Amino acid sequence: MQLGTRWAAGSEPPASVPAALRPGIADAEARSVAGGTLSLQTGVLNLLRGTWTLTWLEGRPIAELDTGWEVSRTASGEVVVRPFED
Repeated sequence: MQLGTRWAAGSEPPASVPAALRPGIADAEARSVAGGTLSLQTGVLNLLRGTWTLTWLEGRPIAELDTGWEVSRTASGEVVVRPFED
């Protein structure tokens, strides 16, 4: 059994986030910033908002940003970055 985790967008992902997903997470955050998301967080201007959630499905990691992005790893090992679909 693998446990998931949560972390704030724009911050360093926890050590439990697989290295293979990290470039995809950075890409999704860059796309989110390009979309014009602005917020104030703890008194510092932060261009990102939201929270990432790491879960596991059939042994594969899925990171979802609650503002609409998903980063997942396919069975073949490819990392996919896409807008989240309900």
